Amino acid sequence: GRRQTEGERQIITSYELWSETGYEVTLTMAQKDVEMKDTAADEDHQKEGDKQKETDEQQAKKDKDLLAFEEIREQMKLVEKGVAQKEPRFINRAIRNLHSLRRKTNDTVLRAVVMAYYPPGSVERDMLLEYLEEPMETDETSWFRPRSTRNTSGSTILPELDVFLNLLILVKLVDNKNLTRAKECCDALMEKLVSHNRRSMDPLCARSYFYHSRVYELLNQLSSIRNFFHTRLRTATLRHDEESQAMLINLLLRNYLHYNLYDQAGKLESKSTFPESANNSEMAKHMYYIGRIRAIKLDYSDAFRSLTQAIRKAPQHSAVGFKQTAHKFAIVVQLLLGEIPDRATFRDPLLRRALVPYYQLTQAVRTGDLTLFSQVLEQYGTRFQQEKTYTLIVRLHHNVIKAGIRRISLSYSRVALGDIAAKLHLDSAEDAEFIVAKAIRDGVIEASLEHEKSFMQSRENVDIYCTKEPHDAFHQRIMFCLDLYGQSVKAMRYPPKAYKKDLETAEKRREREQQDLELAQEMADDDDEDFP
Repeated sequence: GRRQTEGERQIITSYELWSETGYEVTLTMAQKDVEMKDTAADEDHQKEGDKQKETDEQQAKKDKDLLAFEEIREQMKLVEKGVAQKEPRFINRAIRNLHSLRRKTNDTVLRAVVMAYYPPGSVERDMLLEYLEEPMETDETSWFRPRSTRNTSGSTILPELDVFLNLLILVKLVDNKNLTRAKECCDALMEKLVSHNRRSMDPLCARSYFYHSRVYELLNQLSSIRNFFHTRLRTATLRHDEESQAMLINLLLRNYLHYNLYDQAGKLESKSTFPESANNSEMAKHMYYIGRIRAIKLDYSDAFRSLTQAIRKAPQHSAVGFKQTAHKFAIVVQLLLGEIPDRATFRDPLLRRALVPYYQLTQAVRTGDLTLFSQVLEQYGTRFQQEKTYTLIVRLHHNVIKAGIRRISLSYSRVALGDIAAKLHLDSAEDAEFIVAKAIRDGVIEASLEHEKSFMQSRENVDIYCTKEPHDAFHQRIMFCLDLYGQSVKAMRYPPKAYKKDLETAEKRREREQQDLELAQEMADDDDEDFP
């Protein structure tokens, strides 16, 4: 019942505060220990996850490389099958798959393929391995195991397989922009091709020539291989190697057009015969080059026909760049012919952006507006020069004037030459008179000139069916249909050796002859019985 003094109350309060604070500190330290343990566990779990993820990525990369290795082996088997059965279609199938293989292969896969197919210590093996980067680890390719040892036992590899592997490595060097090593590789490949004369290598030779030209084009040294290609073209012609012949003619035409040597290209085209059995891609390229040569030589009708065939023979869902370039030349040539391209051409999703300058150019020619034509030429002049269409577009100046005169003649029955000069932005009325006279002579307009009174008198509209225009239109459509039919017939392909299905085998022939002999013997016996 004694009252607490002030000092006792202070001591008790201090003890209570110490007890609560100590409890809180102990509790906080315990929580921190638990959190540190959880953080360490999370870090360990994260490290294990990163290691597992890294392992999975390495395993996925190995699986991807292994699939690429097996796919290359399958293509090599196709090449071997084509050589054994003397069927080039199997080799062509392997060559067509080069485009998909180039995306899947890397230096590791190619090193494994080279080591699997070439015997140890061979010169070709060491030479090809020099073009590929060495792996970081020595056992990186330990998971590649050839299924058979026939190619590693010291026996030489087939020349076709050797060329196919060279092509794979050359394409990889080109994709990696290693042009110096690519040049060395393709030069060595050309030396191998020159030393062989095997019909089974014709498809591989044609593809090798293409990449040889591509490497030198990227190095801007196309002129240095022109004589070599002429030599190989003579050899291919003598050996009736039509695939190499078609490829070399196209490469030489591309070589000449690259340096704007249109006269030499025209002479080559006139003195050489392009094989009709060439595939559609080479035929499309050839028609494109012929169209460009014809356009420069002012033969616009043949040029437009050739460019149209090139567009029609181009692949439907690929080769977008080729189709865009061919359409550009076809539009300009069609404008030079005095025709207006179809509007649907400019609405195509694949061509819309690339043909914007040519659409504006078409608008200027259609309306006969020289001011708009000059603006388009000034705005896109550099682009036209890069696309090699500037020379042809400059020739459209006269077509723009003719279109303007045609529009004026349809709008006015009688118009002064001075007004024509003002509308067409010509220098004087005399220039307008000369241009109108030439348009009348060419049949562009139906009108007459009054030199003394200085005006143009348009004639009354004549029934178009009384003129030659419907006949020309029908003739053009009929020729297009006949040409399309002829090209379709030439493009037909038949199964190999299909004609032998109806032929009897040697065994069936012997059975038939035996049956004929037995039948003849029975008939002879019957005759003997009838005459005792």
